[in-house]
Amino acid sequence: MWRYLKSAFLVGVDVPALGRVPLNALAATGFFIVGFAQPAVWLLGLAAEAGVVSSLAFNKRFQNWVDAQHLKATEDDSDAKYQALVSVLPPESRNRLLQLQSKCQKVIQVYRNLQADEFMIETNEDALKKFQWVYLKLLIARVHLSEQTGDDEKSLKAKIAGLEKDIASEGESPNVKESKAATLNILKKRLANMGRREDALEEVDSDLMRVEAQVDLVLENATIQGKPQTISTDIGLASDLVGGALFGDEEGIVADLERSYGKPAASSAKETEP
Repeated sequence: MWRYLKSAFLVGVDVPALGRVPLNALAATGFFIVGFAQPAVWLLGLAAEAGVVSSLAFNKRFQNWVDAQHLKATEDDSDAKYQALVSVLPPESRNRLLQLQSKCQKVIQVYRNLQADEFMIETNEDALKKFQWVYLKLLIARVHLSEQTGDDEKSLKAKIAGLEKDIASEGESPNVKESKAATLNILKKRLANMGRREDALEEVDSDLMRVEAQVDLVLENATIQGKPQTISTDIGLASDLVGGALFGDEEGIVADLERSYGKPAASSAKETEP
């Protein structure tokens, strides 16, 4: 209700050369200024503003208008964040996303040509948007996992072997050996992380192909069968896209958009044919 009251107080009209003028706020300011000369005006202004603002705030049509404006602002913000994620992608990944989006648009066009009812079209549009959202998250994860951190696996193994040889030798002092042992422990942890990163990257690549294959199947079914069907987004993924650790610096944006798009059904372990 506070949102409706605030919007009612700030509601305005467009005035040439002035832009949008908040009438209620302007009137309240006028009552406040005049009230210094005649305090009774303050009570009159308070009663007038309370009546006008409350009548607007509790009006169903006005509430619907406020809700529509809020929804549009939320969608605009989500679109901006979505495009911010797309801008992070390298050209090759961006082209992959565009190709998937194009296939999704073809599916909807096929259903429109089949004269499917609007409810089914909207339902399938939502399903395809979830596919695209999961696909974008996978591409962002791939960018993060593909970033090099300096040493490659071969050079790390060489450094580890060198340190192990130094520690085993007789010529090193205890303090030096202790320092090198600590460094060796760090390098071994980095090597283990690198192995996990390679496994995660392989899972992401597999999931990208899986989403692509699923969308291809949806398009083929829509084209060949010639009968509108509800698209299922129930598809199992190997990657863990829930924790957010795969998204690097983009984790915050992904989390915000996750709330806007809703939790995708694509994280389910069960796969259902569309």
